[in-house]
Amino acid sequence: MAGRGRPRTKGPSLSGSTEQDILDAGADLFCTAGFGSVSTYRLAKAAGISQATLYHYFANKHEVLLALLLQTVRPSIVMAERIAGENGLPPRERLRRLCAYDADLLATSPRNLGALYLLPEVADEALSPFRAERDRLVGAYRALVEQCLPDAPEPEHGAVADLVFGLVESVILCRQRAGGAPMPAGTGDRIAEAALRIVGR
Repeated sequence: MAGRGRPRTKGPSLSGSTEQDILDAGADLFCTAGFGSVSTYRLAKAAGISQATLYHYFANKHEVLLALLLQTVRPSIVMAERIAGENGLPPRERLRRLCAYDADLLATSPRNLGALYLLPEVADEALSPFRAERDRLVGAYRALVEQCLPDAPEPEHGAVADLVFGLVESVILCRQRAGGAPMPAGTGDRIAEAALRIVGR
């Protein structure tokens, strides 16, 4: 999709990319007005383009939402895979790094995209690729928790991993209560330290 050019309706792109303008408009509208009440016409208008141009990049608004959701999870999957290959680090340190990175991604991004997780439309079949990627990330957390607690029974691994993952994603609601503003620098480190206390020693 990148690199395609179509006429704009309101002058030059603000982000330097029409596709990114669409995503930025979608993030703002979906987070404030919800998904169901935002039409493709309204989305295109907010991005400064025509509907025809929007359809040149995205077939429908579900594709816009999917792209936004994947932006929130795929960087953390890449980080998890990189951390998994660092065999010289103890499991607790690897878990700490993943928690800190993931929490910072959700806490300090310009827009509170994690709030999109709360939309009922996330359950739609069209958004199943996001749910699959999020499951992959949960699996990475569970694998690290298992390494931190090798002697614990299997049900405990899942329960602890769910607590850790829930703690990381709690920054989404914290941002919502603060009007969506980014959280202070260092939030990820604080979340990570709290996660390690959940895991125990």
